[in-house]
Amino acid sequence: MRAAISVIAEKGTAGLRMSDIAARAGMSTGHILYHFGKKDRLLLEVLAWSQADLWTRFQQAADQAASPAEKLDLFVRFYLPRHPGDERYALWTQVLTQHHDEAGRQVLTELLDGWDERLEAILREGRDLGQFTDVDLPEFTVRAVAMLSGLSEDVMFGRPRWQHASVHTFALSALERELRPTGQ
Repeated sequence: MRAAISVIAEKGTAGLRMSDIAARAGMSTGHILYHFGKKDRLLLEVLAWSQADLWTRFQQAADQAASPAEKLDLFVRFYLPRHPGDERYALWTQVLTQHHDEAGRQVLTELLDGWDERLEAILREGRDLGQFTDVDLPEFTVRAVAMLSGLSEDVMFGRPRWQHASVHTFALSALERELRPTGQ
């Protein structure tokens, strides 16, 4: 899976060959084809594996967080790409541009919904503890994730506006402004 992510980040999906992944993983192309069948399935499987790994690391960090505000900070950190060549985010962009059958669309929907569910849980906890204002959770989540996705595109593209500013700080500040309880 790691070999596939690195090859996809380097070549994109258009130039991706199963033989490149096999060579990077130290396996035969037949072995890769046996397990995945075709490239589209491989990409979805790698994306699902990558997200499971990311969410495990996020949950471990969130379990150590002292407050919903710290969990929100972690959510933003884990959501945004780290740099323009971020392999995980490159994989997302490559997979999202492919045409998928119903089963593939279902996998992608579940992965995307996973981000929403994690954010809503943080918001609900913060609201219940009185640390966040009472917002419409689904509506706020849609706006927050849309903003983070747009900022992620800026990072992946390498927009110069982020050379001297932190995209993480910008995003977190925007979310916190809306979540700040009245009077604080």
